Amino acid sequence: MTADELSRLPDDGYRYELVRGQLRRMSPGKEEHGFITGQIHIRLGMWVWPRNLGRVYSSETGFRLASNPDTVRCPDVSFVRASTPRQRHDFPPPPDIAFEVKSPSNTYKELLEKKDDYLAAGTLAVVIVDPPKKAVTVHRPNGVRTVEDILTLDDVLPGWQLPLAELFA
Repeated sequence: MTADELSRLPDDGYRYELVRGQLRRMSPGKEEHGFITGQIHIRLGMWVWPRNLGRVYSSETGFRLASNPDTVRCPDVSFVRASTPRQRHDFPPPPDIAFEVKSPSNTYKELLEKKDDYLAAGTLAVVIVDPPKKAVTVHRPNGVRTVEDILTLDDVLPGWQLPLAELFA
């Protein structure tokens, strides 16, 4: 399947990703997943919006990460800097930051596959949040960092902070 074919699918109430031309149906998130994702989205949006730093997207937005075969991923929360060139397409190019919150239906293998897809496409940071373990890791092209207390991404979002104690409260 292509990204164009994906964009023309009728709304059947499900969300889909396209991975190397293969359609994958995504399970809806559970309560904790939705709460954590919502907290990240709200706190990120409240920092980005008044400073005109860019755009924050929800999990409803698919990003084209590769072509021929096409890959379209839908991060739980994503950020695109104002300085990143935007194109008006069904599926925009990769986000600058992608947040993936582990849900009970995700395996670590799936999360790491998503992380690899984002980084290969040019995403600057992939943040993986594991609510049951109260763990956050930041994956970048040059390595991985485990977050102990406060999530920061100063090179992409100067000054933004997310205390993990508040996120997992």
